[in-house]
Parts: sequence; structure tokens; C-alpha cells
Amino acid sequence: MNWNNWLRQIHRWLSIAFTLAVIINIIAVVQEKSSVWVGLMALLPLTLLLLTGLYLFALPYATRWRGAGRSGG
Repeated sequence: MNWNNWLRQIHRWLSIAFTLAVIINIIAVVQEKSSVWVGLMALLPLTLLLLTGLYLFALPYATRWRGAGRSGG
């Protein structure tokens, strides 16, 4: 598995972790047992999702830019 496919797989699993953290946060708020760490629990996967998402977003542009530099000689 190459680097890009590996990163896409990590991005998918992070989205599942973020979704679960948000669901746990909603349950805690509904039960009025919310605390700061429950609210912050979603920030770690969200931050990692942002970083991997930005990389995956920029990947086609970087590939096109790198390919244009090679063919331009």
C-alpha cells in the first residue's frame, strides 16, 4: 500500500472516531453529565482530520504542479 492510500485509510478511520466522539458528547449533554474533557474529546480527531484532509485536498494540485515541472524540462 502506498503512502496516499495509507493516508486515505487513516482519514476514513479518523472520521469514524470523530463521529463517535460527537455522539458521546451529545449523549453526555442530554444526560447533563457533560464535562470539559468530553467536549474536548472530539478535538483530537478533528485536528487530525483537518491535517489529513488538507493534504488530500492539495494532493492533485501538487501532483499536477510537479508533473508540469518535469515535462517543462
